[in-house]
This record gives sequence, structure tokens and C-alpha cells, in this order.
Amino acid sequence: MPNNPIPCPGPRLSRREILQVGGASLLGLALPRLLQATAQRTPRADACILIFLNGGPSHLDMWDMKPNAPKEVRGEFQPIATSLPGVQFSEHLPKLARHMHRCTLVRSVHHSVNNAHAAAVYTGLTGHDRGEIGGGARPTDHPAIGSVMGLCRPPTKPVVPYVSMPYITQEGAGGPPQPGFFGGLLGRTRDPLFILRNPDAPDFAMPELGLGADISPNRLAARRHLLDRLRCGADDRSAQEMAGFQSKAFDLLASAATQKAFQLDREPPTVRDRYGRNIYGQSVLLARRLIEAGTRVACISWAPDANATWDTHSNNFVNLKTRLLPQFDAAASSLLADLEERGLLERTLVAMMGEFGRSPKINGAAGRDHWNFCYSLLLAGGGFKRGFVYGASDKIGALPSRNPVTPGDIIATIYTSLGIDPDLELTDRLGRPFALAPWGTPIREVLA
Repeated sequence: MPNNPIPCPGPRLSRREILQVGGASLLGLALPRLLQATAQRTPRADACILIFLNGGPSHLDMWDMKPNAPKEVRGEFQPIATSLPGVQFSEHLPKLARHMHRCTLVRSVHHSVNNAHAAAVYTGLTGHDRGEIGGGARPTDHPAIGSVMGLCRPPTKPVVPYVSMPYITQEGAGGPPQPGFFGGLLGRTRDPLFILRNPDAPDFAMPELGLGADISPNRLAARRHLLDRLRCGADDRSAQEMAGFQSKAFDLLASAATQKAFQLDREPPTVRDRYGRNIYGQSVLLARRLIEAGTRVACISWAPDANATWDTHSNNFVNLKTRLLPQFDAAASSLLADLEERGLLERTLVAMMGEFGRSPKINGAAGRDHWNFCYSLLLAGGGFKRGFVYGASDKIGALPSRNPVTPGDIIATIYTSLGIDPDLELTDRLGRPFALAPWGTPIREVLA
């Protein structure tokens, strides 16, 4: 994948850069040249795989264990050594533990958003606080990382830029879609391609992406040219949006690379077994194949609804031990191993996180409740430091004790890794400006 600067519009200067403009003429530097230099950021990564553990994974039972805490806090699991000396993971993450020397672990994330899933998911994925509990995704939401990448750093091949799978996660069973995964202010044409079929199914396929037997590539191109002529000069916003959808459809139908990426049966059975023969393991494998094909962002939302998987209010330890952690361990470790072996990890950012953690005190149902006051996440590749731990929590994992960071800081750092200025000013469909990540500051210490 090429190391290209972003062609994104409308950079927003910092105060320091504005002051530099005043002295630009003294240095012989014209304002347009300064703006151009400010707009371009050298990307450390060309793609991102986001494994979003939807529902709130327990940091205390995964990668910030407290073996010396009281029993009602430390829980049932034992810590094990990782490949980074002095750092421990849960005994139920043995495969991922062998990759810690490749990762950055952040143990001090927190936010002030209420503990409801939808609000926290939106904050975790965009860095913004919408200031309410739920209500589903809205056109006034800030865009997802994949939507911004599709705009600012579109693929260099004719492939879909942003894919999300295997669910459009609901706020609750039967509820509206969670915010944070969509194009929002950038418009519906920046929504991801949602893959809602089970990639673990024997008959998994995406026939919609292929041409019918009676349509040749030349015939498809002719149809596209005809549609372009018919809508020439249209200035109605709805017509323009429809034109965007049609253009996206033509790109997909003409993309042999995307079609090939969905052919999971091309993978050796041993590889598919290693990722895990379940909907999430095969989704992670599919994400790897899509990134190899040129897709910029592949997102796995690990739940059909917010309460279905990582929301372990009851039977926390049984659910983690028997189902959640083994599946995650297999998929995440296989992904890191494959990306490293294929020489892709340095240019691919892998982010593993949820919207919050779980409460230090175990409740009466042998579960842990929502906890936004301190949690952890794991990052690898994309210019992040290898074998590095940033921040720390207190003795019971309740509050950050060193280097606290917010989701806005995490999102700003991810954008920095991807070569997008988090201070960038974009415009919505009506031409109104909005700042990409104004409440976040990149965490320079975690970047190599």
C-alpha cells in the first residue's frame, strides 16, 4: 500500500501555526505553501482493523488484572506472563499474551459519558460526546473513522473503502442502530458496506457484488456512462446522494479485488480453524482479506445488540471463560500473527477496544457492571510502539493512577497514525464546517 499524504480539504491551523503565518513572508514562505504543508501528514498506517468488543469488555479479567486485590474485586481468573516481561494477561488469553511484545497496551482510558451503551459507543468510536443516552444513529453524528478514511484517503484500488460486520449492532434487542459506525455528517454515501451474512456459514457468499451472467464489464461501463449523462447538471441534494449510491454500486460490481476478498473458501481450512469457526473469528479473517485487497477500514462489531456478548452483568466469569475470551483470543492472535508474517503489521493499525470496562466490585449475580471511569485497550501496528504499556489504574482498577486519557485522545492518536490531522476541519452535506476531533490530543508517547 502506498505511503501517500491525505488529499483532504480544509485544514484547520493551530494557534501556533497561525502565529507562524505572520512571519511567513520573512522566511520567504507563501501562505498557500504553509497551508499545504500543514494539511499533509505522513501516515504511519494505510489501513485499520477495528475489533470493537461491543458491550464493554472486563479490563479486570483480561489485561489489567489485580491479583492482590480483595476477592470481591480480583475475581476467579489467574494472571499469566506475556511476551513482554512484567506484563500479565488473563489465563484465558494465552495466545494473545504471546503477542504483547508487538502491542501497545493503554490502561488508563476513561470518560465522563453516562454508562449507557449507545452514548459510550458513540464516544468510543468518534471521540465525541453526544450528550444523551440513546436514540439511534443520526445524520448529525460525527463520522466513523472508516467514513473519514474513505473521504481523505480513498483506496488506490477500485475496492470498497470501509466495511463493517457482522452486525449493525442495536442499542438493545429490537432497538435502533448504535451511533458511531456511520457516515453521519458526511452523508449516507460514506456509510460502510455492512456485511450481515455469517462468514462462518458453509454457503457464505456475496452474490450482490458480482455481475450477472448477461452483463459484461463493457456493458456495465456503458450503463454507468449513460447514468452519468442522465444526471449531468443535477443539483438536488437527494439526486446527488442517489448518484453517490449508484457510483458506489458500480465500483463494487467492477471490483474483482473486493469480490475475491469475500471468497473465504480460498483460505486453507487450517487457517480458518485457527481464527475460530464462529461468526466473529471468520469476520476477523475476512477483515484481514479485505485489508489485503486495499480496503482502508474493516470494523468488527462483536455483538448483535449491546447486551448480547460483552455486557456481562451476570455470569461474567462463565461467559468469559467458556465463550468470549477463547473466541477473541484465537481471532486476535491469529490476525496479529498473519499480519506480521505477511509484512503488513507495520502499515496496518489493529485496535481492540470497547466502549467502557466493568466494575471492580463483583455484583450479586457473579457479574460486573458498566464502568466508564477506567478501562483498557490494545493497539498494534500502524506506528504504535511495540511492547509498551501506557498509563495505569489504581489498586482495584477503578480509576486511572497515571497518564489518564480519554476516547477523544485515542481517536486523535488513531487519526494521526492514519495520516489524518485530528484538527482537520471538514464540511457536512450542506457545506457547514465541523472539526474532526477537537476534544482529543494525540498521545505522542505511544507512537514510535
